[in-house]
Amino acid sequence: MSTKERATLVPKLRFPEFVKSEGWVVEPFQALFTIGSGRDYKHLSKGSVPVYGSGGYMLSVDDFLYDGESVCIGRKGTINNPLFLTGKFWTVDTLFYTHSFQQCLPKFIYAIFQSIDWLKHNEAGGVPSLSKTIIEKIQTAVPGIPEQQKIANCLSSLDELIAAQARKVEALKTHKKGLMQQLFPREGETQPRLRFPEFQDAGKWCEERLLSLSREPLSNGVFNDPKKVGSGYKLINVSDMYIETTIDECRLTLLELSPSDFEANKVITGDIFFTRSSLVKSGIAVSNIYLGSSNDVSYDGHLIRFRPSLSKVVPMFAHYLFKTESIRAQLIARGKTATMTTIGQADVAGVMLFYPDKAEQQRIASCLSTLDDLIVDATQELDALKIHKKGLMQKLFPSVEVIE
Repeated sequence: MSTKERATLVPKLRFPEFVKSEGWVVEPFQALFTIGSGRDYKHLSKGSVPVYGSGGYMLSVDDFLYDGESVCIGRKGTINNPLFLTGKFWTVDTLFYTHSFQQCLPKFIYAIFQSIDWLKHNEAGGVPSLSKTIIEKIQTAVPGIPEQQKIANCLSSLDELIAAQARKVEALKTHKKGLMQQLFPREGETQPRLRFPEFQDAGKWCEERLLSLSREPLSNGVFNDPKKVGSGYKLINVSDMYIETTIDECRLTLLELSPSDFEANKVITGDIFFTRSSLVKSGIAVSNIYLGSSNDVSYDGHLIRFRPSLSKVVPMFAHYLFKTESIRAQLIARGKTATMTTIGQADVAGVMLFYPDKAEQQRIASCLSTLDDLIVDATQELDALKIHKKGLMQKLFPSVEVIE
C-alpha cells in the first residue's frame, strides 16, 4: 500500500454524519503521543494515588507520576491488556503510560490499543516484552477529533454495558457461593445453617463415608493413547472437570478403544469424576458430573469415577456436595505430594460427608441448578456483548499495515 493510499483510508462502518468526511490519516504512534516509562515506587509512603503494573492495580502511594488521561500498555509480563487511566496515578517499570497527545483523544487511542494483537509485537522468547521503539513504529489511522469522540463515546457505552454484565455474573457467582455455605454443613459442623421451610423438622443429616453412597467401587478410566485420538468413543478428560457447567457431551475428545476397554469404562448418566493428580494441591479431586444420554462415552485414566447409589443420593446433590469447602478440604488433605500431588480411590472413598433424605437433596440440587442456569445465561450474554464489540471495532477501524 502506498503512502498516498494510506492517507485516504476509510472504515467499513461510519456514523452517518461522517460518511462524506475525508479519509482517515495514517500516522505512527510516535506522531500522536509520547510513551512514558514507569518507575519504582518503594521510596514513597502509603497514600491515595493508585500504583499500576502490567497486571493492574497494585497499591496506593502519596505521590503521582502523571495526572491526566492516559492509555497504558505492559512493557513486560501482561502485554495484551491495555488500561485507560485518568487522574493522578503511578506506574511501575513493567507498564508504559502515554501522554502529550497530538490531534488525538486518549479514549480513542485506548480503543485503538484494544484492537491491536500486542502478542504479535512480543520481543522476548520467555516473558512477553514490548519496547518503546516497537510501539512508536506501529501505524494507525486517525479521523478528525469529532469522529474520534463519536467512536470513543460509542465504545465507552458498550464497555459500560460489558462491565455491568460482568458485575452481574460475579454477583450471581458470589450469591451461589454464599448459598452453598449455608445449604451444606461447614467444616466441623454436622448440619447446614439454612434449610428450606418444608425440611425444618426433617431431622438430622446422615453421616457416612463417600463409598457408602456409591453403587459400586470407585474406578479409574482408560489412559489416553495420543496415537488413537480423533475417532472412536467419546472420552471425558481432566479438562472437563474445570469447566463451570456440567460436562459438555458435544465437546468430548474421541478415542479408539477396544470393545472390552470401553465396556469396563463405560459412562452412564449421573456419573461423577474426580481428578487424580495436579501440580498444585488444590487441583486434585476437582469434580464434575456427566448428565448426557449417549451410550458411547468413556473416561480418561487420570480420573476417578464415582457412581451414585440412586437409593441413597440424588446425583446432582452429590455433584454440589463435592464442591463444598468442607468436602474439598478433606479431599485436598488426603493428597500425597511428590513431584505432583495425587489422590487415590481409597482416599476419595474414605471421605466423611453428611446428607439429608432424598427429598431435601432434590430441593437443594434444584435450587442450585436454577442458579447455575442463571449464571450460564448471564455469562452467554456477556460473551455476546464482547463478540459484538469485537465485530463492531473491526468495522469502525480501517486495517492498517504495521511498519517495522
